[in-house]
Amino acid sequence: MTDWVILVESASDISQAETPHKVLKVADYITKPALFAGRRPYILNLCRSYAYQSEGYYASLLAEARGHRVSPSVQTMVELSAKGLYNHALPDLGERLREARAKGAPEVENLFVAFSRPEVPGYERLAREVSDWFRVPALEVEFDPETPNGIGRVRMVPPQKLKGERRDFFLNAMANYTSGRISEPKSKAPAKWALAVLVDPNDDTAPSKPASIKRLADVAAKMGVEVETIDPSDLTSLAEFDALFIRATTQIDNYTYKFARRAEQEGMPVIDDTHSMIRCTNKVYLKEILEKAGLPIPRTEILDEKSDLEAVFARLGSPVILKTPDGSFGSNMVKATTLEELKAGAKGMFDDTALIIAQEFVPTKFDWRIGVLNGEPLYACQYRMARGHWQIVKHGPGGKTTEGGFTTFAVQDAPPEVVDAAVRAASLIGAGLYGVDLKETDKGVVIIEINDNPSIDHDVEGAILKDELWRRIISWFSTRLEQRMGRAV
Repeated sequence: MTDWVILVESASDISQAETPHKVLKVADYITKPALFAGRRPYILNLCRSYAYQSEGYYASLLAEARGHRVSPSVQTMVELSAKGLYNHALPDLGERLREARAKGAPEVENLFVAFSRPEVPGYERLAREVSDWFRVPALEVEFDPETPNGIGRVRMVPPQKLKGERRDFFLNAMANYTSGRISEPKSKAPAKWALAVLVDPNDDTAPSKPASIKRLADVAAKMGVEVETIDPSDLTSLAEFDALFIRATTQIDNYTYKFARRAEQEGMPVIDDTHSMIRCTNKVYLKEILEKAGLPIPRTEILDEKSDLEAVFARLGSPVILKTPDGSFGSNMVKATTLEELKAGAKGMFDDTALIIAQEFVPTKFDWRIGVLNGEPLYACQYRMARGHWQIVKHGPGGKTTEGGFTTFAVQDAPPEVVDAAVRAASLIGAGLYGVDLKETDKGVVIIEINDNPSIDHDVEGAILKDELWRRIISWFSTRLEQRMGRAV
């Protein structure tokens, strides 16, 4: 028997003959918790009603309290109970609707979606989007051209209302959804937790190489933690896991933020959390909090399109480094030595952002990166400048990059003032995993930026700690999961 359990109110809703998974009456699930002693099943709650204080509502509530993974969650039930509670999702859904219609999707009054699959071809992206927002086995999207986004209502559909071809479609979608990811139990001891590691095969600047992810999985397995890599298309499957480790380049306006947000909604510990993403990916915010905390940074100014660029040289010297607020891996930066270069660089950046950063140039042969986890220093690396360049990464034509070398140090062997400044800086963001970039100058240490998604590879950042690096990260997740389970008992 697999770890999927399907809850129904009546055997006629979904029969045991229609699925290889365990079908259980919801009353038994609610009143007989001993049935699942020592197990952590995946619960598909297919009750006839999800109304507040109904059996369906209590089934999901108790599943969450018992540490079982369940769909739909109580939060989703609440959100879909009133349009005012899910208005935030309608702009995205409306955009997917417009895209589908523009590509020739048939004009229909409503769309039935089962396990992120649309009943009507042509609406695949909309089906995935609405399932990303609301993790529900079956739902219906009603279209209304009189509304601003073209979406009239989104509602959950209980299985007993599914008839004929629609019921067959639902059962087929459920079979596809529940097959493949969960395997038959093996003879080895079951994992304590399941960790999803988000990677993107198309990410050229991924913070961890595949070999490092494999090493992480090997170390986690020895600690009783199952690791599975997921990709950007797996958002609807995220709740099958207990925790999320994002190893793809984070941005506020891409899928990584959606994954972090969904993990937080599910009560899952996540690296990187959304607050850290918002704070670290914007250099305007970092400038403000670092200055307010009295931490050392290079002379830095925030510019808008009305700023007097000529006066910038007088205050910051020459050359000046221009940065977009959300650049990463040294991209979207300009080194300007003349007013013409400064104006040209600023003009290109103002096409995409209302504010940019101007910073004095601090030449050094290397940058320090101190990894900080839960307020404690984790690793210390020196990254040398790329040959003949002023950054550690040289961005060439066609996306080609050249990097300088590195030297990894034991934390206790790194300069104490560098480590101390990094830990203090990271504490302004949160208790997750951060990489703080610093420079040593004749006038002392200066902080360049705080990264919420630092590079971690076993042969670079882990060159000193080796597998202990991954053990500490896994322990961070395990501690939070144990705390969560303790509160739920």
